[in-house]
Amino acid sequence: MRRLNGVDAMMLYSETPEIHMHTLKIGVLDVSDVEGYDFDLFRRAALPRLHALAPLRYQLVDIPLKFHHPMWVQNAEIDVDYHLRRARVPAPGGRRELDQLIGEIASTPLDRDHPLWEMYIAEGLADNKIAVIHKVHHVLADGVASANQLAMAIQPREPEVGGQLAESSADSRAPRNLLKAAARDHLRQLRRLPRLVNDTAAGVSRVRRLARERGGHPDLARNFAPPPTFLNHVVTPGRRFATAPLALADVKETARHLGVTLNDVVLATAAGALRELQLRYDQKADAPLIAGVPVSFSTSPDRLVGNEFTYMTPSLPVHVADPMARVRLTATATAIAKENHRLLGPTLLPSWLAYLPPATTPRIFRMQARRLESAMVMNLTVSNVAGPKRRGVIEGAVVDEIYSVGPIVAGSGMNITVWSYVDQLSISVLTDDRTLKDPHEATDALIASFAEIRRAAGLPEELTPVEKALPVAPAL
Repeated sequence: MRRLNGVDAMMLYSETPEIHMHTLKIGVLDVSDVEGYDFDLFRRAALPRLHALAPLRYQLVDIPLKFHHPMWVQNAEIDVDYHLRRARVPAPGGRRELDQLIGEIASTPLDRDHPLWEMYIAEGLADNKIAVIHKVHHVLADGVASANQLAMAIQPREPEVGGQLAESSADSRAPRNLLKAAARDHLRQLRRLPRLVNDTAAGVSRVRRLARERGGHPDLARNFAPPPTFLNHVVTPGRRFATAPLALADVKETARHLGVTLNDVVLATAAGALRELQLRYDQKADAPLIAGVPVSFSTSPDRLVGNEFTYMTPSLPVHVADPMARVRLTATATAIAKENHRLLGPTLLPSWLAYLPPATTPRIFRMQARRLESAMVMNLTVSNVAGPKRRGVIEGAVVDEIYSVGPIVAGSGMNITVWSYVDQLSISVLTDDRTLKDPHEATDALIASFAEIRRAAGLPEELTPVEKALPVAPAL
């Protein structure tokens, strides 16, 4: 058995009727060369691959009296009739129709009485394609672990079994023994607390000292002071989804030309897109926003389960009209955020989250979700994750595209997630059903913002087409 760590626990406790804490992984497959393809054929091909991913058999076990965080126990089998589901993309079967279906799937929470994932096989796409929509709770895997799971599942050979829990006996799951194990864990946490307090004080002192040495940055947002925007409101339960592909070579070329990182280009692109949307919805973009950027501190390619990440909160210069100035300010903000993150200690926040009280924390999150008109720390989440580098093949079906998105959080109606896949940079935007009239407004704005950066940098504004990708769906 394995106990949830602090970040795992937060992902579980923060789920409410309005805030669904699952993530989505979407693969678009070409089944043209699969003789006799049908749902049953795919199910037979998928089952051994899914069964080899041990975390997909993990089931949560609550501790009596909510005395500690829940634990994982491994089921022997996958209930394929429950987890593997058939869906239909409405005609004419393009990107817009697929995105609409994914938004509907994202709008309902996962059932905790089962292992926390569902997989939908969406048929009806044009050009003899299908989509595999994997809906998995964030408590089970963060971006890195999800990418590792996906890479293992789509590789041509049969994946090896990995990430298994040790077998647990029925006796170890008896209430009395669960309470004893929880008490031992609490004692270990109490022994670690004095050192954690000292590490926290030292880290905060280092950050403050360096901030004084840097001096003021009037064009950067103040920490813990996200300005009010159309993004920030009490989040509704419904979800809307949009995707768009970029050629990874274009993004890498832009980063090299400007002397910044690929992540700087992603964040500067997001800043330009958010500026356009703010001018449209708020009629102004006069203050920098704050992005919550997940940063993994365990990037092992073998890790298939758990959350080993914390957040950076760089400033997004949406108030700056000049795209080159936005790139420079974004690079400065990211460098400062990285330095603060290093000085504070990447595992400091996750260590404190281990002390979340299981009996009261979910109730606090429920109250926040229904009352929080504005995010307290960040305006939105922007993720950039390195996905599989090899093109996936499942029984002859080639994986043409992969998209991924994480959850939206209380007080923030948008999540932008960028995943690389072979030669693509795949953009996904998840919103509630209040934030935008059409989620493709965001993907349109992101593509336009990237093209604007390239034009200002003296690079060709015309973007490289992404071969075999579904046609882009512009906003209506």
